[in-house]
Amino acid sequence: MESHILDVLADRVLELGPPAVSGPYRHFKLTRDSDGVAWLLFDREGASANTLSADVLAEFDTVLTALETERPTGLVIRSAKPSGFIAGADVTEFRGATDPAAVETQIARAHAVVDRLEAVKFPTVAVIHGFCLGGGLEVALACQMRIAIDGARFGFPEVMLGLHPGLGGTARFTRLVNPMQAMTLMLTGKTIDARRAKSLGLVDAVTEERHVRNAVKDAVFGRLKRSQPGFLNTVLNAGPVHGLLASRMRSEAAKSASPEHYPAPYGLIDLWEKHGGDKAAMLAAEKSSFAHLMVTPTAQNLIRVFFLRDQMKKHAGSDNKIRHVHVIGAGAMGGDIAAWCANQGLRATLADMKPEPIAGAMKRAADLFGKIMRKRTDVRDALDRLIPDLDGEGVRTADLIIEAVPEKLELKQKVYAGLEPRMKAGAILATNTSSIPLQDLRTTLAKPERLLGLHFFNPVSRLQLVEVVSHDATDPQLLKEALAFVGAIDRLPLPVKSSPGFVVNRALTPYMLEAMVMLDANIDKATIDAAAEKFGMPMGPIELADQVGLDICLAVGDMLRSKFGDMLPPTPGWLRDKVAKGELGRKTGKGFYVWTGGKADKAPASNTAEPDPEMIDRLILPMSNVCVACLREGIVDDPDMVDGAMIFGTGYAPFRGGPLNYARTRGAENVVSALRQLATKFGGRFTPDAGWDSFK
Repeated sequence: MESHILDVLADRVLELGPPAVSGPYRHFKLTRDSDGVAWLLFDREGASANTLSADVLAEFDTVLTALETERPTGLVIRSAKPSGFIAGADVTEFRGATDPAAVETQIARAHAVVDRLEAVKFPTVAVIHGFCLGGGLEVALACQMRIAIDGARFGFPEVMLGLHPGLGGTARFTRLVNPMQAMTLMLTGKTIDARRAKSLGLVDAVTEERHVRNAVKDAVFGRLKRSQPGFLNTVLNAGPVHGLLASRMRSEAAKSASPEHYPAPYGLIDLWEKHGGDKAAMLAAEKSSFAHLMVTPTAQNLIRVFFLRDQMKKHAGSDNKIRHVHVIGAGAMGGDIAAWCANQGLRATLADMKPEPIAGAMKRAADLFGKIMRKRTDVRDALDRLIPDLDGEGVRTADLIIEAVPEKLELKQKVYAGLEPRMKAGAILATNTSSIPLQDLRTTLAKPERLLGLHFFNPVSRLQLVEVVSHDATDPQLLKEALAFVGAIDRLPLPVKSSPGFVVNRALTPYMLEAMVMLDANIDKATIDAAAEKFGMPMGPIELADQVGLDICLAVGDMLRSKFGDMLPPTPGWLRDKVAKGELGRKTGKGFYVWTGGKADKAPASNTAEPDPEMIDRLILPMSNVCVACLREGIVDDPDMVDGAMIFGTGYAPFRGGPLNYARTRGAENVVSALRQLATKFGGRFTPDAGWDSFK
């Protein structure tokens, strides 16, 4: 029994080869085992994950020089970081690049190091645990053999940054693995597990940590059966089939990204189409293609978004004290919030007045877990953590209570009256309200300091933003705990002061209401949605209104108009009639569109008029205007956080870097004069906010 426990523990502990002695290198440790095999441990100084920076690669080059003279029996490359092998390139070095020639020079230096690794005259083995992404996977591809430890994950996420692989990956990956599957992975940025990597031929073996030494011996001494590229790879990489396959890839890519907004997938397809059969030519062309993509506004803005996410994560801190969450209201939002918390390892009790909504929420949770978890035991454990609680007993032991009942002030106050006496000391009471100011909710509470807002976005499992709302009496310590909780469930917190609509709904409402005004003027809904999509929004405002629910749009619109008056577009009477008839959009199967299987039925766009720039400005510029107003009013204090919120909470065109970044790029004077023109033509709701005067 005891030896079995030790075996299990041995799988958790990274052996990392023979004991390392301190050597001359900052980021690497080099040791030899009794067979003369060199073990090179990558351990980037002062970082929790390995990334490839210019100085790391320069030192790697020095190591390779030393090894070429020493000629070991073999070389094993491993990571000393528990998080994984190599997480990719050091993205900080990409920021602000404007000169493709300078980028190409830098990337050529990096290429030379990876080429050198590929060319050494002794067996090379990458032993991979955890994440092996981007540049890390490109280093592994330059080794002769790859051994994955069960649980490793592989992928090329460069496309998410508006790039394609740039350290030789485009050429090496498409030669080793069936190019159709290799290209799909590079074009989507998806990750695969060790078993899938083995079946594709990307790795030669999958093993447990305790068997690594034997696997390495087999590899170095020629006993490991290596994955060999099949005849099919040669055929698919050769000339004649190229054009056909490439045009199929282009039409597939066009379904999710336009070439003018997202050039990287098309750059990658061009590269493979022209040079897929010739490795040397493809390696050379990759450098130039990568350098030209790096300086595009798309790549620079997506790199900005990458850092915005990091910045927002830092707001969370790491000291989460919340272990048990109690959610009241098992509707679409409440049920999904509870499920997400259970998915992230917390205990979640879910209460409602009736058993039916709880049963519906449990079923949705089981569907979600089935989609996002690979192991059935994980699904079972997550469902065990999600506890139906019709009597609301969870209130007594919960560290955090999230109220997600319908948006009616009296109803919420009644819920609080029954709750508050039963809460334990130090517990947080959070509301998921999107429309009721916290100042109104706190009036009936004995301890208003423990009330704050946690405003999630729908669908909870996909949208990463949570607005963390405080009022002037919120306890700062509890606010800190709420931010840490949001980080702990893998969400991005935006601290906001309580004000109608907070940031996201206040900015999105004019977008959706303006579309209603356009409908009122007999502009075709397909043209309106096409205008927003042409700008780069993930979906048009009419489809979005259906998605959110027309009843919710109406309620939020009315609430914001009661506060901001004519700064918002008027709500047409027919929208009220639609809601009264129960045509609420996706959830009832019919709104502006008819919805089947969760998708809007859209007629082919052949008869749709081409959207004009004025129409795009009418929809898009009010969002930037509201964001500037929120900064001026102090609802949020950091313009970067506002951009992050709009991208991660609404899907605002990521390649534009957010509504404030878009205004900065276009020029604030230009935006203000465009708003003035719209105000003259369509009314005062387009009046530029006073905050533009001090906007930088």
